[in-house]
Amino acid sequence: MSNTLRKKIYLSPPHLNGEEINFIKDALDSNWVAPLGPHVEAFEKEVAEYIGIDHALAVSSGTAALHLALSILGIKKGDTVFCSDLTFVAPANAILYQNAQPVFIDCDKETWTMCPASLQKAFAAAEKEGVIPKAVIITDIYGQSANYDKLNELCKKYAVPVVADAAEAVGSEYKGRKCGSIGDLNVLSFNGNKIITTSSGGMLLSRNAKWITRARKLATQARENTPHYEHRTIGFNYRLSNILAALGRGQLSVVEDRVRTRRKIFDTYVNGLSHIEGIDFMPEAEYGKSNRWLTVCVIDPEKTGVNRDAVITALESENIESRPIWKPMHLQPLYSRKKIYNTAENPYSGKLFQDGICLPSGSNLTTNQQGDIIDHIINFVNK
Repeated sequence: MSNTLRKKIYLSPPHLNGEEINFIKDALDSNWVAPLGPHVEAFEKEVAEYIGIDHALAVSSGTAALHLALSILGIKKGDTVFCSDLTFVAPANAILYQNAQPVFIDCDKETWTMCPASLQKAFAAAEKEGVIPKAVIITDIYGQSANYDKLNELCKKYAVPVVADAAEAVGSEYKGRKCGSIGDLNVLSFNGNKIITTSSGGMLLSRNAKWITRARKLATQARENTPHYEHRTIGFNYRLSNILAALGRGQLSVVEDRVRTRRKIFDTYVNGLSHIEGIDFMPEAEYGKSNRWLTVCVIDPEKTGVNRDAVITALESENIESRPIWKPMHLQPLYSRKKIYNTAENPYSGKLFQDGICLPSGSNLTTNQQGDIIDHIINFVNK
């Protein structure tokens, strides 16, 4: 079969289980097709119970949840916010939305998440300069939980709140606790490529009821409790629709199965490729359990004889989607002038970006498809 006719294997496509249609049909039959509605409230409650936290707010995206988190913390112009360097751009952008300044913290080699030693270095410098940050955004990268005991200890020392960006970590755990329950404020994403999806959507979670109440108001255009539409502060149109929440309820019912499947996919890649010298997979921190949202590995060009970009091109020629890992924030043109704190000569995040590749990891990936991907990589390296 021609490669152009072969069905494309995507990196992380949505995976429906059949239950979603029942919830969506209920939303349609009841005519709750406008924003908000009973499925939104039920979805918030069910996610909060699953995560193990008291209060949740369903919103239009993980980015919206990040923006709301910084808004209710009162982040403003002139403030600084520490942020994971190895991350999708959304946390850094949310800082700019508030006209504040991001300061980036490198990842460590053991977990690829925020490096406690680098964070300590950043706090020491901030204390010396008299510019203690107003918040720290910590990303659970590719489903890997950050080392929260060490990071939270530093943040508490300086009385700085933690925003845990668990957008990629639904179903992941830190010391037996679900990611999304560990920060002062927590963010989840249900984007179409995530382990479960509402098509687009996200959630803000906290144990602080007042914060979530405040965020709920801001997310609905900051409307006052009056018969007419009255607004005393700037708000946003960030709430999740009832139909998308219905979709999310159907997805949530299989989240643990999706985690098991993605972890199995990761193990299959490791078993099929780790014998090749120069291919090393993202480690799993001893304190946590990753959902393995994406299987990520590093390809050493000196040991394998091929570089990451060549592997991506070779897979694309077979109609297989793969992708470099996140380009760290300090290398992004938008943020290249911002500070970054690291403990090595060069940020480790840059090394990971240079050689790191994300492989197809969708929970609907078949055994035969994954076998083909592994064979293509082995054949390409052997050439």
